[in-house]
Amino acid sequence: MRLRQIALVGADLAARTADIEAVLGVSHPYDDPGVGHYGLRNGVWAVGQTFLEVVSPRQPGTTAGRLIEKRGGDGGYMVILQVRDLAAARRCAAEAGARVVEQIDRPGVAATHYHPRDVGGAILSLDWMDPWDRWEWGGKGWEGNARPGQAIVGAELQAEDPAAMAGRWGEVLGRPVEQSDGARRIALEGGEIRFTPLGDERGEGLSGFDVVLADPTAARSIAESRGLIDADGEVVLCGARIYLRRP
Repeated sequence: MRLRQIALVGADLAARTADIEAVLGVSHPYDDPGVGHYGLRNGVWAVGQTFLEVVSPRQPGTTAGRLIEKRGGDGGYMVILQVRDLAAARRCAAEAGARVVEQIDRPGVAATHYHPRDVGGAILSLDWMDPWDRWEWGGKGWEGNARPGQAIVGAELQAEDPAAMAGRWGEVLGRPVEQSDGARRIALEGGEIRFTPLGDERGEGLSGFDVVLADPTAARSIAESRGLIDADGEVVLCGARIYLRRP
């Protein structure tokens, strides 16, 4: 089980695209026509072998649009994990009582979205691809846009009760919860999901993620020049904190 994609929600897709590409040095976002079914448009960037997505409402009444209103602006939306054993992962989530809100099953590709109220903080998606390195949501030819040494390696969710939310995620995923450095953590292949106390007044949600870059110092300088540093000195893209790491 690995963290494969983080999805954010942004009201202005063009503006968020400019920020993301400038700071992270990514390019050629995939515009997935499938999200039109949900009243959205999007961009998906390859960050090494992982992916960053921004979805943006194109009509009233979307789940993404309601989230922007609820949390007072852009921010985290979905955590997408890739699993090796799809049947076992779905069975574990079902036994934990997580409701399915969307399911896709087609040759070589499967995805199951779970209701955020049944997991906590964000929509969770458990996806399976054959072969393992395939990623349907990145579009054809995404490998040509993937820069070596980059990766999304962590997702951070803030909660009123981090222990309770972590326990719930652990139950749904069938994975143990550990505690270190003041946070509850669920270890994944090459990464983690981290649960922390509320850090602002926006309520529970996907508040940030960790990105490995070859030159995080340069990325931070670009973020500073674009006014993308918050009061605590962290880089912010599309309403989410970006914790820059070295390889």
